[in-house]
Amino acid sequence: MSVVGVKVSVCLYPSVALSSRDFSLPSSSLYHDRKILRLGSSVRVRCKSNGKRRTEPVLAVIESSRVPELDSSSEPIQVFDGSTRLYISYTCPFAQRAWITRNYKGLQNKIELVPIDLKNRPAWYKEKVYTANKVPALEHNNRVIGESLDLIKYIDTNFQGPSLTPEGLEKQALADELLSYADSFSKAVRSTLNGDDNNSAETAFDYIEQALSKFNEGPFFLSQFSLVDVAYVPFIERFHLILKDVMNMDVTSGRPNLALWIQEMNKIEAYTETRQDPQELVERYKKRVQA
Repeated sequence: MSVVGVKVSVCLYPSVALSSRDFSLPSSSLYHDRKILRLGSSVRVRCKSNGKRRTEPVLAVIESSRVPELDSSSEPIQVFDGSTRLYISYTCPFAQRAWITRNYKGLQNKIELVPIDLKNRPAWYKEKVYTANKVPALEHNNRVIGESLDLIKYIDTNFQGPSLTPEGLEKQALADELLSYADSFSKAVRSTLNGDDNNSAETAFDYIEQALSKFNEGPFFLSQFSLVDVAYVPFIERFHLILKDVMNMDVTSGRPNLALWIQEMNKIEAYTETRQDPQELVERYKKRVQA
């Protein structure tokens, strides 16, 4: 998070929390109206709030008030104290699935978000929280649940909020098929990125395009936003950017259903507040490949 000495007019989205504390300034990105803005030293941003325009001095909060990640120097958390906690990493697509689910169901005040630094993770995380030493993990009712696809189903089933589970046997069957294919989809795209199979990414995205055409009542996989969209969007977000930058491949070209799906996903605040800076995402991928 960060404080910026600018005048900003802020729309009252529940995900944007303003604080009077002082923070260091790691970057100049501001999440505003579901978009990332690059702010200079003096800028005035205006938007409608309750039907009125207003501009006033506030503290611009970076990345939707994201708290710092816990690392090896962080004090241990008191586990199993009755709190419900979702352990994530801001950069992990698997953890992003659970984070989106929590947000969409409006559980921000019921499930505490605990970000972990995966490059310098605390020893106590493996010892006291989750022996698999991975994210995401949910601490709930004196036990810890992992594996992202299992976890998003668990959150949807065991907590109040809008349902992400489809109704009707046909949609349930497609949901099962698509959730089962999710890992194969990622492996296929990575095969192209790794230079093993130049056609596998195209084939994988053709499968996604076809799946998006099964129902025409809405732009999402099952017409309405569901766990299937949650499962795929962190990976499509990354692959869309990386393939374009590294291989000059536009996955939306010739795939109108996918293009519309991405457009509509970017209107869902539960997802957009979990997004990463696109440039940072691509640069991190390049560094990992070059390492």
